[in-house]
This record gives sequence, C-alpha cells and structure tokens, in this order.
Amino acid sequence: MIELTGLQKVSGGNTVVDIKALTVASGEIVAVVGPPGSGKSALTALLTGQCCPTAGKVRVAGLDPAREREKLSRQMGVLFAENALYERLTARGNLIFYCELYGLPAARADEVLTEVGLADQAAVPACQLSPGLARRLAFGRAILHRPSVLLLHEPFAGCDASSCALLADLIRQLAARNTAILIFAAEATGLRGLCRTIYELEHGRIVRSYSHQGEQPASFPFRVPAPLEGKVVLVDPTDILYVSATGGHTCLHTVEGEIPTPFTLTELEERLTRSGFFRAHRAYLVNLQHVRAVIPYTRDSFTLVLDDSARTEIPLSKAAARELRELLGY
Repeated sequence: MIELTGLQKVSGGNTVVDIKALTVASGEIVAVVGPPGSGKSALTALLTGQCCPTAGKVRVAGLDPAREREKLSRQMGVLFAENALYERLTARGNLIFYCELYGLPAARADEVLTEVGLADQAAVPACQLSPGLARRLAFGRAILHRPSVLLLHEPFAGCDASSCALLADLIRQLAARNTAILIFAAEATGLRGLCRTIYELEHGRIVRSYSHQGEQPASFPFRVPAPLEGKVVLVDPTDILYVSATGGHTCLHTVEGEIPTPFTLTELEERLTRSGFFRAHRAYLVNLQHVRAVIPYTRDSFTLVLDDSARTEIPLSKAAARELRELLGY
C-alpha cells in the first residue's frame, strides 16, 4: 500500500508538496490529477525515493522509499509519461532485458506479451510499434516483476480505443489481485469509472477529492442555485446547454444567456452527471441532450456541436472523445 502522512517537500524556498494524508490500500485504484506544475513530478520523486521529504512520512509497501530504494524496486512498478523503450530491441527483447535485471525467467516476458496483447508483435522492433502498442509494451515492463504497488503516469497516452480498453481491464485485474495502484494524470477524464477516489492537486496540495464508487445523493439534484441581480435563481439542469470555467469563474450557459455560479466545474460535474452532463474538456461540462454532432477535425482534435440556434461548438479532448464513444457506443 501507499501511505503519506503530514508530507511536505520544500525546494528552493518553495513548498512543492504539502499533503496531510493520502492512502492507497492494496486492491485500490486511486488517481491524482492536476495540470503541469501542480506537483505530480515532485510527489513521484518522493514516492520513488529520488528525494527525501522535508517533513512527514512516506511509506510504500511498508518501505521508506528514500532509505530502501533497492528493496522498493522489487515491490514497485512505474509507468512514466514517456515509454523509454529500447527502440532497436524487439518487443520481446525489451522485456527479456528487464527479466535479466530482475532475475526472472524468459518465460515471464512471453506471459506479459500475451497479457498486453503483443504476442503477435514479439519480433517487431519497438521503434516500429504504433503509439498504442508501444504504450502497452511500456505497461508490460512496469508489471513484469509482479509489483505490489504500481505508479502509472498517463497510462492511456497515445492509445487508441482498443489499447485503452485493454489497459483499463488490466488495471482492474491487477487491483483484483491486491495491487495498490496510483494513477497520475492531467485530467480526470477517462478515470471516473476506473478509480475509487480521485484527488485534485494544485501547487502540491490536494484541493478536493471525490469518489465514484456507489451512489451518492446529489446536493442539489433538481435545481442549480446561481446568484443573479440581488436574488438567487434556481436553474433547471435541462435548460443548461453547457457549463464553462475560465479565469476562476464558472458560468451556466442557457438559451437565455450566461448565468454565473459560485460552484466549481468539478462540483457541478459531481451533481449533474446523473442529469446527462459530460466533462468534454477541462474547462467545459456539456449537457449531452443538447449535443447535435461530434466532429473529428484531426486524429487528436474533436468538437461537439450543440443544437442551439448558434450551433455552439465545444472543444472535446482526445481522452473525453474516447470516453464519450464508449459511453454512447458509436
């Protein structure tokens, strides 16, 4: 398991990590999300023993990462944002290399190739693998030694729908075998149905957390309160086309115009998901009942067109496009 208690890291006079408590138990899948610069890299360095905390405690699989790095390497698997494969080696050759480092039999490489769906790509050089297949291979390397703790950075980066589905299934299988799994990502899109808890990180601090397991009663299931001209307007979710967040301000967009709301986009997402709203982008929450079309401009660029008179266009992130495709089955 992973256990952080009163954790602080000060670097160059700045506090880059300040987390009171965070626990990932065996068999749990937890995510920490935040944009670049939010502190994910500093937290990873603490978890992998690359640096020591200024204060507090870090325990991974019962070990102190900074003092017991060699033991930890046997217990932890890490998938970094970059695949870092040996491109001239074949898919199998990459895994064989790490089998030798871990003292594992070559048969383990073949087992993992089958697990990640690359048995038919075993003799293909890593440099010739598609981005999705290369990501699968990097994932296979992370689980090669059957770690009890797994750190995954953007596990679905560069993946097509089939690779995303395969990796998500593998992550669930590993959790079912009591592996403690911590995912780092820029956005929560694609992680909601996978993780027990998602923590949002800003400037090294957890600013909010929410669970996606079990049915939680919404705080305002039928109306969204919004202060307007000296009164509080109760907005029916069905009247909302989309919600946007810019410059720290959140607005409800209806056919009548914009209405500011004191709630954050994440808070609204938690309450409106059951009403058919979908997180299309970090800054946009869309009412799917008002979506007219999904337009792919390029392989990585998508837009939602709404059914209002202006045919409003809302950006759709690549990860969200994949999740929406799975959700709607198109």
